[in-house]
Amino acid sequence: MGKRHLEMRVWLTSSLLLAAAGLSLSALPAARAQDSAGFAQESPLAGQSRGRQTRERSLSDRLPDKPSLPPAFSIPVGPLGFSPPGPNYLGQRNSLVSLDFLDENRLLFTFRVPGLMRREGENGTGGDERQIRAVVLALPAGTLEVEALWTVHDRVRYLWALKDGHFLLRDRDGLAQGDATLEVKPFLQFPGPLLWLELDPTGQFLVTNSRESAAAAPTKPGEVSSPESASATMVVDGQQPPKESGPGQTDLVVRILRRTSGQVMLVSRTRSTVHLPINAEGYLESLRGNGQQWVLNLNFFSGGSRILGRVDSTCSPVFDFVSEREVLVSACAAGGGRKLVAMDTDGRRLWEDLTSSAAIWPLIVRSPDGSRLAQETLAVTHDVDAYSPLAAEDVKGQLVRVFDAASGKVALEALASPALDAGGNVAISPSGRRVAVLNAGEIQVFDLPAPPPLTGAVGSQAGR
Repeated sequence: MGKRHLEMRVWLTSSLLLAAAGLSLSALPAARAQDSAGFAQESPLAGQSRGRQTRERSLSDRLPDKPSLPPAFSIPVGPLGFSPPGPNYLGQRNSLVSLDFLDENRLLFTFRVPGLMRREGENGTGGDERQIRAVVLALPAGTLEVEALWTVHDRVRYLWALKDGHFLLRDRDGLAQGDATLEVKPFLQFPGPLLWLELDPTGQFLVTNSRESAAAAPTKPGEVSSPESASATMVVDGQQPPKESGPGQTDLVVRILRRTSGQVMLVSRTRSTVHLPINAEGYLESLRGNGQQWVLNLNFFSGGSRILGRVDSTCSPVFDFVSEREVLVSACAAGGGRKLVAMDTDGRRLWEDLTSSAAIWPLIVRSPDGSRLAQETLAVTHDVDAYSPLAAEDVKGQLVRVFDAASGKVALEALASPALDAGGNVAISPSGRRVAVLNAGEIQVFDLPAPPPLTGAVGSQAGR
């Protein structure tokens, strides 16, 4: 592991500053959150994207009576043991279902098995322990190929599909890896509970958030490196990691790891969880500009950075890579509602869509190849804020829109039922040509035309 250091600044939805020291990565200039002149040299294409405004499209929040395309086939889920949760789960953001394509002709469907809630045990588990039933279904017949029963110990997302027919299963402080046989094997062990993880579009890297003891402890065999034992460390907000203030003190720890080997690239103690959008070449930072303007800056792991463009938003926007070359921004519009803005890594704005404030809690699902993405929103009867909280009877339903990533064209509109505010009820196949939606007691599978080709970035950005 090299000894050179990399300083990274990542401003997230809470304007969090993340500085890091890296492997053999060349040093990047520190960016100042004032105006574009203080960050990096702006790409001419980024300026062109602002001069050539894309036409903003307003999308209706009306729930369709039926899907815009008929499903090619449907698979009843009652015989598999699935029963819909009651409306009392709305607002708790519990992960109750995960629907994923293993390949074009096999679906992995996992779901919570209803049962009695366990009492708190001596090991600190109990009320959050639950059973997850997993089945692999062959398409189009829906034949059950294999099934399994897993136990997990919290209520947030537990499964992430990979591109090669494998998946990651998270529970407590460990990650296991499984395949279409549903056999899972230990993969990574963390020094404390693993709270969340994300993958880059290629599936090469993991970004993890975990809660760990503030006291330095030796790394156990098979365990990922701790902040004390890893040679590549980070500093958050320009401050030293939090100090232990008493017995049992814990901190949040963020890591970037290579998925295939589990090698820790960067690690640090932090004061809050971190959403870090990365692709195989670098990471994104959103920097507050003047007024409602936010600047999107792309920093390359190999050195250098440049501004992709600017987005107006009344809230802290959320940035994500849809593919290696396309970035999706979820922002708040000045007149209310939310907007999706897609741009490529050369700074060209590709498309922009606007939804009303009656569509809330957007969730994004992308196809493994990045050619299509789905947005799920809850359709509600009124704007939701501190003075008008959400009640179960305020939810009219859950709308699913599938977009062509290259153009923003809506390829499918459908309903998902029951409404699940944590998602997991929509999946897109590796080719982007099949979409599965859990609706009305069935998994409805839609066959779509081939998606248009993605806009290719001009030249590779590596080495900048």
